Parts: sequence; structure tokens; C-alpha cells
Amino acid sequence: MTPEEQYKRANIEAESKKAAFRSSATTVKARLSPARLKRDVQQKVADRFHKVSSTALAQVSERPVATVAAAGALGIYLFRRPLSALFRRIYVRATNRTPDQSEKDDG
Repeated sequence: MTPEEQYKRANIEAESKKAAFRSSATTVKARLSPARLKRDVQQKVADRFHKVSSTALAQVSERPVATVAAAGALGIYLFRRPLSALFRRIYVRATNRTPDQSEKDDG
């Protein structure tokens, strides 16, 4: 093989490797674009939400009484201050039949 043929063959090989590199660089650039990353994250979050919700619905249908009890406990926990104020007023009214001061401002 002559040196000219070797040069041509090397040049063709270099061009093909350069084209492959540019192609892979373009692919990587497209995969790392902010819009693509945002879409991927949104899709993963939506898939995870769907999976969790379907699992939760299955658990609720298997144990409805436990679910109602847990929801009731959560409700009591979230509204503990208003409930304690209500029960305190009921207790005061039940134990003190003749209050010195009225609970209303108008007497």
C-alpha cells in the first residue's frame, strides 16, 4: 500500500470517527437540555404519584376501618386547640351553674 492510499484511508477513518463524535455530542446535548430534563422530572413525579395513589387506594379498600380511625386521629390532632377550647367551655358550664360573669358581653 502506498503512502497516499494510507493517507486517504486514515483521512476517511478520521472523518467517520469525527462524524460519530459529533452525532454522540448532539445526542448528549439534546438529552441534557433544560426542557428535556424538566419533562423527565415531571414524568417521573407523575408516575410516582400515580403509583403511590394506586397503592393507597388499594390499602384503603383492604382496611376501611383502620383508614377511618387514622383519618379521625389526624382530624383530632389538627383541630386539637379548637376542640380543647370547646370542651373547656362545656366543662365550665357544667361545673359552674351560676357564673359571676356572663360569657357574653351584653350580659
